[in-house]
Amino acid sequence: MSLQGHYEPSPSGWVRDQVEAYEASGGTEANTLRDTGLPIIIVTTRGNKTGNVRKTPLMRVEHNGEYALVASQGGAPTHPVWYYNLRAAPESVLIQDGPEPFDVDVREATGEERQVWWERAVAAFPPYSEYQIRTERTIPVFIATKRV
Repeated sequence: MSLQGHYEPSPSGWVRDQVEAYEASGGTEANTLRDTGLPIIIVTTRGNKTGNVRKTPLMRVEHNGEYALVASQGGAPTHPVWYYNLRAAPESVLIQDGPEPFDVDVREATGEERQVWWERAVAAFPPYSEYQIRTERTIPVFIATKRV
């Protein structure tokens, strides 16, 4: 139940610090997006170029035990790096939402399923709506389901 290999922390200081504090506390600390009070999860992937283990805090969008992973990058014109990691190795993904990480199967949502999950995502984190307005790309939404 863990990705083996070299862990490469994010080049972004606040991301590194948040992941470290979240994991060290079993999810009881650093579990919100900065000062918003809105919950996050930690998503662990395998780098699509290096093969290194990467960890990213994402907004917590959960419904009936499944999670939406929204590749918004704040409405930037390009996808976040972790998007490519998910596309390259959707079978090598962990989510931590509390004390212990767990394996998930990941698929990209399309059509009506994407719309339903997009609405859930915007309800959980309203800025997603603004992010979509900022960019010409359709922001990808992945669905992560706990592996049994």
